Amino acid sequence: MVGLSEGEKHFIRGGIAQDLRADGRTRLQFRALTVETGIIPQANGSARVRMGATEVIASVKAELGKPTILHPDKGKVSIYVDCSPTAAPMFEGRGSEELSAELSVALQRCLLGGKSGAGAAIDLSSLIVVEGKACWDLYIDGLVVSSDGNLLDALAAAIKVALSDTGIPKVNVSLNNETDGEPEVDISDEEFLQFDTSGVPVIITLTKVGKHYIVDATSEEESQMSSAVSVSVNSHGQICGLTKRGGAGLDPSVIFDMISVAKNVSQRFYTLLESAIAAAEAVADE
Repeated sequence: MVGLSEGEKHFIRGGIAQDLRADGRTRLQFRALTVETGIIPQANGSARVRMGATEVIASVKAELGKPTILHPDKGKVSIYVDCSPTAAPMFEGRGSEELSAELSVALQRCLLGGKSGAGAAIDLSSLIVVEGKACWDLYIDGLVVSSDGNLLDALAAAIKVALSDTGIPKVNVSLNNETDGEPEVDISDEEFLQFDTSGVPVIITLTKVGKHYIVDATSEEESQMSSAVSVSVNSHGQICGLTKRGGAGLDPSVIFDMISVAKNVSQRFYTLLESAIAAAEAVADE
């Protein structure tokens, strides 16, 4: 928890009420965002995202596996988040384990849909190599390096960028009678297929402080929240998932309004993210 005096708490809440936050932003304004790609050579794709003083890393590792019996036409994706104990004082001890589990579950809900795969923002059918026999398993790992609020949105952005940086090795498949119909898979070391991220959403978290809600909350602002709603929105403005945290209940009309606001500001966030990616690519080309 962030330790604040009563005066500091009043200053934060008062600023949000007047649409002028402590760092000079309006309620629906994001912090500066920077992106780096290809930072982990051993991974198939990786990215670092900084939003203000919040810094996270995402990596993607692709391995050949076997589809499940229930879903022979779909590959598998798992998401795991780890919080560095040095990222924030609250991450020391078991605090980091609880937050890691909470973030992992929230990302899975927003990006992978239900247990059946329905509503998945990541196209699991695109990961199939041979139906019922072979598929790609994607292991997505997130690491919180530095925490100053809005971790879920930053991690989702890092995962989206890491997936866009991901190259899936080209596979040649041949069936051999000598192997009882099991496919022989030859994985190319030179040819890679780019992962399609057009349907992968970003997450917009609206944090309710007093009677108002804000985007991209800092740790100090989050300490004053009554609740927060995280909405995953794709580039077409479609809602892919939703999750809520905080003990205070919300009237359905407020939730619908928050979803509407999240859809509107998501387009602004997409523009911000695309500009950061373009800037990273320009630096890499120099």
